[in-house]
Amino acid sequence: MTQHHTPEFEFIALVALLTALVAMSIDTMLPALGIMAHELNAAHENDRQFIILGFFAGLTFGTLVFGPISDSLGRKSPIVAGLALYIIGALLCFFATSFPMLIIGRVLQGFGAAGPRIVSMAMVRDNAGGAAMARIMSFVMSIFMLVPILAPSIGQVVLFIGSWRLIFGGFVVAAIIAGIWLGTRQEETLPLEKRHPFKASELVASALEVVKNPVSLGYTMAVGAIFGAFTCYLGTSQQIFAEQYHQGERFALWFGGLAVAIAVAMIFNGRNVVRLGMRKISKWALRGFIITWALVLALCFIFAGQPPLVVIGPMFFVSFFCSGLLFGNYNALAMEPMGHIAGMAAAVTGALSSLIALVFGGMAGRTYDGTLFPLAYAFLGFGLLALVFSEWAERNRKPGTGSVPIMDAGHF
Repeated sequence: MTQHHTPEFEFIALVALLTALVAMSIDTMLPALGIMAHELNAAHENDRQFIILGFFAGLTFGTLVFGPISDSLGRKSPIVAGLALYIIGALLCFFATSFPMLIIGRVLQGFGAAGPRIVSMAMVRDNAGGAAMARIMSFVMSIFMLVPILAPSIGQVVLFIGSWRLIFGGFVVAAIIAGIWLGTRQEETLPLEKRHPFKASELVASALEVVKNPVSLGYTMAVGAIFGAFTCYLGTSQQIFAEQYHQGERFALWFGGLAVAIAVAMIFNGRNVVRLGMRKISKWALRGFIITWALVLALCFIFAGQPPLVVIGPMFFVSFFCSGLLFGNYNALAMEPMGHIAGMAAAVTGALSSLIALVFGGMAGRTYDGTLFPLAYAFLGFGLLALVFSEWAERNRKPGTGSVPIMDAGHF
């Protein structure tokens, strides 16, 4: 990074923090979902899922706003604006006196979090390209991967010593630290001469181009399907492990342990994608995902929706490993034909896949009935949808195209 004075290791750490705010804001609070819903008088047991879905809703629409605006205003000011909205949302949650007030705060928090998440990736692209960008992102991802593994345990520790509201206080502190760090130590990475006016018409044109391209649309829909399964899982995981399987405080260990599968998958993909190719890895990963959840569904019928945790735990791990391979590769395949409008297309594909996941994953989560049937049906169904969408994309792909993905720092 010859253009800037910030040391590379410090830049990597800052980007990792900005990126990790999303995963922190979801995973840290998972152990507290039941307590929060009960204390704020949520009407239904499954209403606790809105605490996660509300954040995703804000994040989805924020993605469409912050990315394009940062091309016009530069990188630092949109990140600071996003952090400010994130802090306001977290404070609303901290002081929430009703469940609707909590959800409004979560939506605002998610919208604000889109700023640092999306724009920090643009900062990396400004400073480095090609192999250098891949190298920086690999370091960022190695730090980011620790968040879903450790965050639920941190949330559980907070619950041991005090109220769930302290978790939101922690979010405020993290965002303030990130904002001060960015403001005092990081120079602007997008010079004035490289900025261009924000035009809504360009965003619409990019959206139409993505939708009209069967490869981009097919893989975007496939990403949405796999992410939909995980949206369902994130919303119901606390109910499944802590309550259905009576793991209680051990829920954080189960969630963190399964997150290891995705981390391992990302490492495996990074080391083998050039040799094996994105399409081959994705093809076998999706097959493994579908077969695993077909077996889980069969076990649900055998055990009346309550298969032993010791049996399905390893199956969860296998399916999460497979999905960890799918996330980065499918995102890269969706962006493959969009190199000429990469920034706008990334915002469109990210928002579209998230919207699909939010709507259909949220609907699937609402069917949770105290058994594993809803989750098994959702994961198997979403896997089959991803198969349909990816096969349709491949049938419309021009032969000879291909690229190596840079893993996106996802939501987990």
